[in-house]
Amino acid sequence: MNDTTLIILVLCAAVILGLIIYNMYQENKYRQQVREQFGHADQDALLGSKPASVRDGKQGGVQNTPLRAPRKKDLSEAEIPASKPSVKAAVEDDLFTAKVSKAAASKPDVEIEIQDDFDVEPQTYAEPVLAAEEEKSREAFAFEKVAAPQPSQTKLYGKKKMLLDLNDLTKLQLPWFDPRFDYMAYISLSEPQELHAIPRLSNRHRFQIAGCTMDDRFQIAEPIPSVYYQGFVIGLQAISRNGLATVQDLEHFGEQANSFAEKMNGGLMLTDVDAFLNVARPLDELCARVDNTIAMHLVSRGTVSGTELRAAVEGLGFELGADGAFHLCSEQGEPLFTITNLDNSAFTASLLSSQAYRGFSMLFDIPHVPAGEKQFNRFMDLAVKLSSNLSLDLVNDRLEELSTQWLKEVRNYVLARQDEMQKVGIEPGSDLAQRLFS
Repeated sequence: MNDTTLIILVLCAAVILGLIIYNMYQENKYRQQVREQFGHADQDALLGSKPASVRDGKQGGVQNTPLRAPRKKDLSEAEIPASKPSVKAAVEDDLFTAKVSKAAASKPDVEIEIQDDFDVEPQTYAEPVLAAEEEKSREAFAFEKVAAPQPSQTKLYGKKKMLLDLNDLTKLQLPWFDPRFDYMAYISLSEPQELHAIPRLSNRHRFQIAGCTMDDRFQIAEPIPSVYYQGFVIGLQAISRNGLATVQDLEHFGEQANSFAEKMNGGLMLTDVDAFLNVARPLDELCARVDNTIAMHLVSRGTVSGTELRAAVEGLGFELGADGAFHLCSEQGEPLFTITNLDNSAFTASLLSSQAYRGFSMLFDIPHVPAGEKQFNRFMDLAVKLSSNLSLDLVNDRLEELSTQWLKEVRNYVLARQDEMQKVGIEPGSDLAQRLFS
């Protein structure tokens, strides 16, 4: 090998090395620019960090503002120390003692009978038993079915005959309530009455009132003239993204329902608070565990115009909502998948027509999407189509390209969480799921 050939080889190696270094520099610069554009710290599932949990205060996996108010401290179960009676050493007056003894002996014995208005036998309730979660395999949670808590607190006003039997009311299965998640109150009236106004029964938790009309049909009660009711069934939703209702919340609701029953001259029956919470607590823990959102980001190496972005997403069925995000809805009109801006700012018609974007995030809200691998595959198909149509890179929060293994793990994670929901009778995407995870 002569000197000329050697020099040429060295120069070629130097050029190749220079290109590699330049490409590494460009890639690091691009990653830094995109990282600055994100402006948030989502946690991806199955990538060494906890999934984005809405119960942790992250709505849709991309916001960092708390969704719920701090839970109140439960003071009702606090033990109140018994006060020690003071002992006073005193010398009894013999004359006074004698007079008292004589007066007591002269009076006849009186038998006092105490009647308990709350003569209800206590009932015990089984709690769902959770199995330990395994990290390296699909989590399996075994639940024991539990009966709904039975009402045990009854207050009847006067001796008037009620139009409806309170015990019969508790046995009804109405489509608006689930006694495992809704704290129930039952009211029977002594005479038909109109509902002039919806009572304010709770400021923190959602509630619904169903009324029984004169034709023995139940409907959502409304203050409509000439519509008379025989009684009401009221449910306070005790489990939501705000957290589990406290004992104080339930007792306050009971007091308000009691006042409403008195005003309507009716009888009241409430679900036992302790029995209800024995069932609701493990269900609330499950809801908090499955309430996660999967986020995938589509990022441009340059920019994409808002007009082009909107045309692409609307071409696949997404619609711009009033909340500043694009939503793909189901046949029932409920959102399935959501598209948000990378920096959490809202999409608006004016901004989309005038500015460019670095990309967007696609969100998969586990409790709100119907169960099954089909829906996750559809979500991924939409992401791939948008990535291809707009020349965007599919990355996770670490700006790493999505691998086949990553997608497989995420799919298994989603199916495992939805399977947990189904085991306790919460169908993902159902009306009940929409209520609990809102």
